[in-house]
Amino acid sequence: MTGTEAAGRLGRSKAFGPELALAIDLAHQAGRIQMERYERLEDIRAKGPRDVVTEVDHLCEALVMKAVRERYPNDLFYAEEIGEVAASGASKSGRVWIVDPLDGTINYANGIPFFCISIGLVADGRPVAGVVYDPTRDETFAGAIDGPSLRNGQPIEVGRKEHLEDLVVTLAVGGRGVARKRHEAMKKIRAHRSMGSAALTLAYVGCGRFDLYAQGAGLSAWDVAAAGLIAERAGATVTSLSGGPWFDLAYPAKKWSCLAAAPAHHAAMLEMLR
Repeated sequence: MTGTEAAGRLGRSKAFGPELALAIDLAHQAGRIQMERYERLEDIRAKGPRDVVTEVDHLCEALVMKAVRERYPNDLFYAEEIGEVAASGASKSGRVWIVDPLDGTINYANGIPFFCISIGLVADGRPVAGVVYDPTRDETFAGAIDGPSLRNGQPIEVGRKEHLEDLVVTLAVGGRGVARKRHEAMKKIRAHRSMGSAALTLAYVGCGRFDLYAQGAGLSAWDVAAAGLIAERAGATVTSLSGGPWFDLAYPAKKWSCLAAAPAHHAAMLEMLR
């Protein structure tokens, strides 16, 4: 049995089964690179006032891009470190692979074991398959537009808590007028945790570890393409922080927002935060 065949057991999709299996296999390969170099980095560089990039980001990105190009040469590729890369010739499939090779790089560079690789496939403008892999826990979150969301092959679903005061959430929102709203929201929930990886936190909403994830502008397509789909297919209501669609490739990088929560609490939290 090949690695891709074994990976196929961790995700279910009739329409996108081969793509989902490939994404899982590549995520595991990238995860091995991450763990081989974890706490043994040789190259850490600043790429912005609050962000860094490592050799592992580039190695994982190159691994995924090479395999995708070999298997699906007409697809496009969009990743955090290199931006958009056109396929050989115009894309005939209307498909884009969106990759964050190491989400949580600051955590990774500082030895904090909360990071992942995220691989999503978008077809005709909407995410159709996604994988988020946490190599420290060997947890594979996977979902497809025509199937359930799974963790290590088992179905997951959002939390079922009844009351706002029981919720454990991430509220990464700010800006003029929002600080007060965030403060008011914080008084209504049980606990707030900030983890440093948007994709993995969103996947945690899908399995009920977090009850809600909200982040204002600052996200990009690679943060949410896979994890937003996984959360949605696990039963979460996912929107932008304004209540609009959570995914639109017309949004510029670092300008995306997201609110993902169980349907019972999404509307109330949206009203509090927007």
